[in-house]
Amino acid sequence: MTEIAKMIDHTLLKADATKEQIEQLCLEAKEYQFASVCVNPTWVSYASEMLTGAGVDVCTVIGFPLGATTPETKAFETKNAIENGATEVDMVINIGALKDGNDSLVEKDIQAVVHAAKGKALVKVIIETSLLTDEEKVRACKLAVQAGTDFVKTSTGFSTGGATVKDIALMRGTVGSEIGVKASGGVRSAEDAKNMIEAGATRIGASSGIAIVKGLVSTSDY
Repeated sequence: MTEIAKMIDHTLLKADATKEQIEQLCLEAKEYQFASVCVNPTWVSYASEMLTGAGVDVCTVIGFPLGATTPETKAFETKNAIENGATEVDMVINIGALKDGNDSLVEKDIQAVVHAAKGKALVKVIIETSLLTDEEKVRACKLAVQAGTDFVKTSTGFSTGGATVKDIALMRGTVGSEIGVKASGGVRSAEDAKNMIEAGATRIGASSGIAIVKGLVSTSDY
């Protein structure tokens, strides 16, 4: 299960997360050698300190969870997160703009984060698949690729649904082999993770990382 551990962003994004819980998350990430911890921006500095020299990245979220802030705000969030120690950022697109057909705004939104992170942090673009039609998912993925992202990601885990094998396959088919695809939301077991990976996922976002690597099933929502 070591290979799967290296694909997991060990995640805690709940509003009521405490310092003790973030510390535990980081200790678990060290122990199991997950790819990263994924925490809200307020915890980036602390997580970065906790994980110095551990070989575990610090991931945070931008424009989260609604994606409804401006490109300028997302760019500032990104720069601030990187200054605090983030090495990966997961940004939420402007979902309403995508549904309006305002592709130029969606691309500008993504580009703002990509440019702010360039050479300093990986960018993953959350398209929130549960709110989109298949045509919109394809458009979102294409815009993300055009904007220069490193990954496309299914979900925030805070909307009406999470990752599905069907969506991962669609996203992988759209972006090709050069861009990462992250499945997040509802991946609770080793079987779930295996199915996502077989469909084309190269990263798993989950609060159930330990259950996944131990072959158990978690009841966690994310």
